[in-house]
Amino acid sequence: MKKFFTFVGLVSSVAFFNAQIVINEIYTAGGLLNALFRTDFIELKNIGPSTASLNGATIQYGDAFSQFTQYHNLPNITLAPGQTYLIQQGSEGTAGEGLLGVNLIVDVVLNLDGSGPVAGVGLQLGLASGKVALATNNVRVTGPTASNVIDFVGYGLANQFEGAGAAPSPLLLFSISRNANGDDTNNNNIDFSVSVPTPQGSGQTLAVGDVNGSKSAFIRNTLVKNNEVYFSSDVQDVQFFTMSGQLVKKANVKAGAKVNVADLPKGNYIVTGTVNNNKVTERVLKE
Repeated sequence: MKKFFTFVGLVSSVAFFNAQIVINEIYTAGGLLNALFRTDFIELKNIGPSTASLNGATIQYGDAFSQFTQYHNLPNITLAPGQTYLIQQGSEGTAGEGLLGVNLIVDVVLNLDGSGPVAGVGLQLGLASGKVALATNNVRVTGPTASNVIDFVGYGLANQFEGAGAAPSPLLLFSISRNANGDDTNNNNIDFSVSVPTPQGSGQTLAVGDVNGSKSAFIRNTLVKNNEVYFSSDVQDVQFFTMSGQLVKKANVKAGAKVNVADLPKGNYIVTGTVNNNKVTERVLKE
């Protein structure tokens, strides 16, 4: 069980409860071929009932089977209940869209062994497996119950994690996100699931359309029964991907237009595009 912190002045531990500010989403495919976004990102969120702050905190990263090796500092931040904080990290290439509404672009990474800093890049998050910790300071995190841990997420085949199991592996078109109810049960395998990335910074709107049917939805019929996908907005650079990340169809459409998908097998697809210069994403099921 991680510590609960009062966030007045310096961060200090007072009792063993859940932290208010937690790791909410991790995206690891930044810049790879067919990736949605050009950079990795980590999103923090205040899941508590009151305003909370972090002072002197760090984000630390370790590969799946090694100790934590790198970190970067966080500025002093204050988040209202439900507010998020978007941190842009490293990249593995140039594919994908740039993030919108970023609160912090990491361009200096520090090594926990004391060797020289790495300038010009953020943390290079492992695509399928790794460990991320939100810590009170720059002392190397030794595990999920270390005294300086605010929140801890091990994913994929990580050798350390909160609770009984690691969070699932992110995939090329997906991130791992805290479940919709926002619970923090200190069990990574329960609290996180694979989902379409929804990076969101403080005071910003979603950079990616909500696949659960928000006002950003741009497809009228996410259940496709007649081989036609109907669009409710003008969408540029429409792309259909299989769930494994293979690009299978492209188009540009106007509001009210349709795209014929008779040539695609039955199953789930991720549809991406650009609406009013914003990257949007929805999942469709072809029956």
